[in-house]
Amino acid sequence: MLKIIDRYILFRYLATFFFIILLMGMLTVVIDFSEKVDSLANGPKWTEVVFDYYLNFVPYISSMLFPLYALIAVIYFCSRLAANSEIIAIIGNGISFWRLLRPFMMGAAIIAGFHLYANHFIFPELNKGRTRFENTYIRKNNFDGPKDNIHLFVSPQEEIYIQHYNRKDSTGRNFALIRYDSNGVDRPYTLEAGRIKLIEYPNKWELINYHARYVDGLQEAIVKGAKMDTLLPLSSADLARRKNLKDAMNSREIMEYIEQEKAKGLGSTTVFEVEYHRRSADPFSILILTLIGVSIAARKTRGGMGMHIVMGMLVCALYIFMSKFSMTFSTHGGLSPLLGVWTPNIIFTFVAFYLASKAQK
Repeated sequence: MLKIIDRYILFRYLATFFFIILLMGMLTVVIDFSEKVDSLANGPKWTEVVFDYYLNFVPYISSMLFPLYALIAVIYFCSRLAANSEIIAIIGNGISFWRLLRPFMMGAAIIAGFHLYANHFIFPELNKGRTRFENTYIRKNNFDGPKDNIHLFVSPQEEIYIQHYNRKDSTGRNFALIRYDSNGVDRPYTLEAGRIKLIEYPNKWELINYHARYVDGLQEAIVKGAKMDTLLPLSSADLARRKNLKDAMNSREIMEYIEQEKAKGLGSTTVFEVEYHRRSADPFSILILTLIGVSIAARKTRGGMGMHIVMGMLVCALYIFMSKFSMTFSTHGGLSPLLGVWTPNIIFTFVAFYLASKAQK
C-alpha cells in the first residue's frame, strides 16, 4: 500500500512529466512551423495544418522524446527535494535509498507501460494523418527503395528484373519477367523490354521494344514489337516506398510487411525491423533513465538543480549518441536489429545500478 510520501512523489513526478510534454510540445510546434512556413503557407488550408498535421505531429515528436522528458522531470523534481533537504530528512528517518526509489520507479513504469502500448498501436494510427500531409505538401518526393539491379518475386513462380528504375517518372530500363513452371527450373514464358513506363496506377505499364517468348513442350513462339500496353503483376509501390512509411504502420502491419518483402526477395527490411524493436526498447529506457536521474539528483550539491540538469543532459546525450550509433550500425553495418536497438539499454542498465549503488545512503 502506498504511503503519503509515495503518493506525493508519484503524483509530482507524473505531473512534472506531463507539464514538460505540454511545454516542449508547444516549443516544437513553434520551431517546426518556422522551418516549414513556406510549405504550409502555399497549399494546405489552415484546418488541415492544425487538425491533419500538428495534432498528429506533437504526439509523434513527443513519443520520440519520452525518455528525455522523463529524465528531465525526475531530475527537476528530485533536485528540488534535495535542495530543500527533504531527501536528507527522508533518509534520516530510516528510509533507505532503494525504498525512496519505489515511487519514482512506479511512475516510470506507468509512463513506460503507456509508451509501450502507444508506440506499437496508438502513435502509428496518429501518424497516418501526419505522413499523408507531409507527403502531399512538404516532402512530395520522399521515396526510398532499390534503384539498380532489382530482383523480386511477385509470386512464387514469377520473377521480375529491372536494371534501373527511376522513381520520379516511374520508368525502368532493361525489364524482364520470367515465369517458371512448377519445378522451378523451366521457363515457359519470358517477357523482356528495353524500357517500361507506368501509365496507369497501380499496374498498367507501357513496354517499349518488347520481346516475348512462349515455350510449350517442343513448340516455341516469339512475339516482338515496338510498343505495347499491358497489365503486369508489378506495382510502382513494389519499387518505391515512402521513407516515412514505417511511421504510419502499427507493429502488426510492420511484421506483415517484413514477411511480404522477404517473400519478394528484396531483402530491404532492416529499417522496419529496427523500428519494430525500437518501439519496445524506448519505453524500457524510461526506467533506466529514471533510475539514473534519481541517483544523480538525490544528492544535494553546491551547484544545485543546474548542476544536476547538466549532468543529466550529458548522460542523456551519451545515451542518444550510443542509441543512434547502434541503430545506424544495425541498418547499414550488418549488426542484428534486435541487438543493435537493445545494446544501449543493456549498457546503461549497468551504469544505472552502479550510480544507484554510489548514491546518497
